[in-house]
Amino acid sequence: MSNRKPKERFSSHRDKKFKSVYQLKNRTKSTQYYTRFKLLIEYEGTRYSGWQKQENAKTIQGLLIKASEELFGDGYIDLQGSGRTDSGVHAICQVAHLDVKTMLAPEVIQNKLNDLLPHDINILKVQKAKKDFHARHDAKSRCYIYQISRRRTAFGKNFVWWIKDDLDFKKMESASKLFIGMNNFSSFSDDDPEEKSTKVLIDDIQMKEEGDIILIRIIGSHFIWKMVRRIVGILVEIGRGRKSEKDILYYLNHKTNEPAKFTAPPSGLFLETVTYSGELINKELVSIIKIS
Repeated sequence: MSNRKPKERFSSHRDKKFKSVYQLKNRTKSTQYYTRFKLLIEYEGTRYSGWQKQENAKTIQGLLIKASEELFGDGYIDLQGSGRTDSGVHAICQVAHLDVKTMLAPEVIQNKLNDLLPHDINILKVQKAKKDFHARHDAKSRCYIYQISRRRTAFGKNFVWWIKDDLDFKKMESASKLFIGMNNFSSFSDDDPEEKSTKVLIDDIQMKEEGDIILIRIIGSHFIWKMVRRIVGILVEIGRGRKSEKDILYYLNHKTNEPAKFTAPPSGLFLETVTYSGELINKELVSIIKIS
């Protein structure tokens, strides 16, 4: 008998964690017969434990897979997103790819999946993609928007962070520029064994006042766990006058857990868009909900 070990099918920690997705009901993948689709998805994250499929929690990816199983039956199904969003975080346009054996047209898939999904998850578009397209690996940048409300709101509670204190917008805007460039964001994230590096390239941070809303847009190569919410939390502390630009420089150059104390709530955070080769982010920065 051979003593050779069987070849690992899943080469990374993340792949192993997702193997239940690949091996649903012992399905096998036939590369000759499946079609890959690109999905654009919007969702309100309030009721969900984030994007990533979990065994004992309701998630966006989990419900999309369940709807796909109902629509396509027992054939091979694989659905992967451009990245994870945390519990309570929303998406204006998440991107995913779906592998499935079907003759259905993209618009029919969109309509039928939407009929099976809850009201707060909506597929905006389905289109055929090349078989080597990968929603996560091929992404060039991700863009998040955070909404802060200067006043209490009866209608927007799930979509803003209401802050009673007066905030110095100009100080916040000035301090935000310190995050631009390649930096080590280990102080702005909890330890995550799935992340190989805590260095992240921030391409741009834009801020805007719109009525009683303060908007913060952060564009980067990728984002590590809780990073955006901790950047926002520190900017708010600067707006309150409790922190300074020197604090940001210290956090970026020294590992510390202090930013964790100021983590912004997930309610105000939206994944705005994901870009791929040849695509640019040229949208005007506008609020998702109007408060004035």
